[in-house]
Amino acid sequence: MKRVSNIHYLFLVTAMLLLTACRYKPSSHFIQNIFADSIYVEVKVDNVEPENAPFIKDEINRLVYTRFKGHIAPKDVAKSKIIVSYDGSSYTPLTYKDGYVTRYRTNIHVHFDMLTKDGKLSKDISSVVESDIQESSLTSSTLRTEALRKGLAKALDEFMAYVSAKGSLKAVDK
Repeated sequence: MKRVSNIHYLFLVTAMLLLTACRYKPSSHFIQNIFADSIYVEVKVDNVEPENAPFIKDEINRLVYTRFKGHIAPKDVAKSKIIVSYDGSSYTPLTYKDGYVTRYRTNIHVHFDMLTKDGKLSKDISSVVESDIQESSLTSSTLRTEALRKGLAKALDEFMAYVSAKGSLKAVDK
């Protein structure tokens, strides 16, 4: 069995002491200050790219289960609501090789409407992903979809941070 050095042990003890002394609380604790236990999720998708609706819906549901510690409920029963509108994306070529785009930037736009314990909130989020692309139209489509999903995941992470920050501010006000 490998022996833990004194420095590692001291670091672990210090980290544990800081986390408990500072009364560390996970983001899900603060999110519960904003949302009720039952949450309805609706996804509105840009008509140009409807194939992203299932991905967004699944990711929002995953966030509700894992980070919000909430339960997905039907619209008429839910006490909180999250309506996500995917407002499309735009592409900017960054690098060319032999007349073909080999690197581009994807800008993704997402709008969140929320019905929380305290009323309505709205948040617009734009995320940016830069990607390399192959010189083949077959793989270009796949890489484009992958870039969109990375951008949507970044937007959802930013949404998570926003809601957590709102919840921590509410906790301070109490």
